[in-house]
Amino acid sequence: MCLGVPGKIVSKDNYKATADINGNQVVVSIAMTPDVVPGQYVLIHAGFAMQIIDENEAEETMGWLLELRKLGEAYED
Repeated sequence: MCLGVPGKIVSKDNYKATADINGNQVVVSIAMTPDVVPGQYVLIHAGFAMQIIDENEAEETMGWLLELRKLGEAYED
């Protein structure tokens, strides 16, 4: 199973960009999404921005991921 995480592009330099993922700054390859601009959201998998997504989709996806994390933590307790 593959998991794509939404991130907001903060800055861009050639084929790399800094993305904000829930408050964490990560460097990702934008070789597959070279037209992305700062302020846009992307779906990130294995260090690559796979596709540009809209803000609503990014927020909804992150909400689901955070809910899954809460379920996992409750299960561990």
